[in-house]
Amino acid sequence: MTGSVILAGAGCGAYDLITLRGLRALRQCTAVVYDALIDARLLDEVPEDAVRICVGKRAGAHSAQQEEIHTILISLAQEGHTVVRLKGGDPFVFGRGGEEITALQKQHIPYTVIPGISSCIAVPELAGIPVTHRQVSRGFHVITAHHAQGTADFRRYAGLEGTLVFLMGLRMLPLIAGGLQEGGMDGATPAAVISDGASTRQQIVRSTLSHIAEDASGLPAPAVVVVGETAGYDFAPTVHMPLEEIRVTVAGTAEFTGRVSDLLTAGGAIVQRVPHIRIVQPAPLPALEGWDHIVLTSRNGAALFIQQLRENHVDLRSLHQSKFAVIGSGTAAVLEEAGIYPELIPPVFTSEALAESIAGSVKPGERVLLLRAENGSEALPRILAEHGITYCDEVLYRTDADLSAVPASVESDYLVFGSASGAAQFFRSGVSVSPATRLVCIGTRTAQTAMQLTKRPVLTALPHTAKGIFEKIKEDYHA
Repeated sequence: MTGSVILAGAGCGAYDLITLRGLRALRQCTAVVYDALIDARLLDEVPEDAVRICVGKRAGAHSAQQEEIHTILISLAQEGHTVVRLKGGDPFVFGRGGEEITALQKQHIPYTVIPGISSCIAVPELAGIPVTHRQVSRGFHVITAHHAQGTADFRRYAGLEGTLVFLMGLRMLPLIAGGLQEGGMDGATPAAVISDGASTRQQIVRSTLSHIAEDASGLPAPAVVVVGETAGYDFAPTVHMPLEEIRVTVAGTAEFTGRVSDLLTAGGAIVQRVPHIRIVQPAPLPALEGWDHIVLTSRNGAALFIQQLRENHVDLRSLHQSKFAVIGSGTAAVLEEAGIYPELIPPVFTSEALAESIAGSVKPGERVLLLRAENGSEALPRILAEHGITYCDEVLYRTDADLSAVPASVESDYLVFGSASGAAQFFRSGVSVSPATRLVCIGTRTAQTAMQLTKRPVLTALPHTAKGIFEKIKEDYHA
C-alpha cells in the first residue's frame, strides 16, 4: 500500500519554533527526511523505530542532490511509509518544496503541506529588526542570493521600495552591497546581518550598506541580510534571562538531556546536548501480583514500566494491593500521568533515603519488588537487607553508551551529568574538558563518580532534579 509524504516546515533556529501541526506529524511518522539546518532536538520527537535520513542542505557542506531527495521520498512512500520531509523554515520560501511536490505528483504519491515560520521574518524580528514599519517601510521583498541560472544581478533591486531581505546571501554579501549601490541605493542605508538567527548562537552586525560586507566578514552561515531603513531600528527584547550567554553541555540519555536543555535554554543558556546514553529494555516485566510494595528509582524506569503495562494490557486495578515508592518527584510525575499515585517519596531524592523510607513503612511479612536499572546503586538492596525486608531486585532496563556521540573536547562553562554510569562512560571516551568548565551532577552518587574520575570539585543539584540543576548553575554563576 502506498504511503504519503508531509512537507513540513521546521521553522528556523530553535526547535520550539515549529508549529503544533508539524510537531504532531513528527510524532506520528514512520520516516523522516530532514535538512542539516534543523534543530536536532526535533528528531527526539520522532518514534524510535522510524527511518531517519539526513539530506544535508548546509552551505559549504556536502548535501544530497535534489533529484536524489526526490528518489528517497518516492521510494519511502512506495514502501508504505508516512514520510515527513522536514525542511528548514517554510517548505515554499526558497525551500524547493514545489520541485519535490512536482516529483511526487508524477508518481501519484499522496502528499500534504505544513507551513513553517520562515527565517525571512522570524530572524530579523528576533534580532530586533521589523521587516515593515509604517513610517519607513510599508512592504518588504524576500530575495534569494542564488538562482538556478547563477548569480543574480543585484542592481535591479536598488529601486524597490521597502525592506530588502536576502536569504542564503552571506557569501554573496560583497556583490549584494556593491550591486545595490551601483543601482543607485545610498551607501548610508542601514543594513544588518544576522548569523544563526533565532537561536542561542545568534550574532548580529549592524552597519551601513557601504560597510556591511567588511563589518560582517567574520560571521558564519547561515545568515539573513537585511537592507533598508528598518534595519536601523533596534527592537531587541529587553527582558534578560538569568542564564543568558552561559554555555552548558548536558550529557546523558536523550530524555534527560532534552528535559534539562529545555529548562536551561528557556533561561537563556547556550546548550550543547550530548545524548550518549541509550536506554535498552532487556526483559519483560516480572509477575506483579503478590507484591506489597513496588519501587521505581528513575524517570526512565517509570516510563518503561508504564509502557510495558500498556503493551501487555495490564489493568491498573489489578495493582490495587500494591503501594508504590519512588526516588523523587520526577519519577512520581511519570506515574501520575498514568493514574498511579505513589504513596512514598523520600524527603531527599537518593537511594539511601528511599531505602530508609521504605524500611520505615514496610510491615512485617510484606514483600518489596525493586524495578530499576542494571548496576543500580548498591545502597538500596543493602539497606533493605539490613532491615530484614524481603525483596526481589529485578532489572527493568540497562544502558548502552554511544561514545561516538561524545565530542572531542568540551569548552563550555558547565558540564552536566544525570547518572554515575553516564559520567563514567563520558570520560571513558577520552574527551578533553577545559579546566575552566564546572561539573554539575544531579545526585550525590553521580557527583562522587565524577570527582573520582576528574579529581576536580563538583556541584551537586539540590533537589536532585532538572530544576535543581538549573538553580545550582544560576546560583554558582551569580555568586
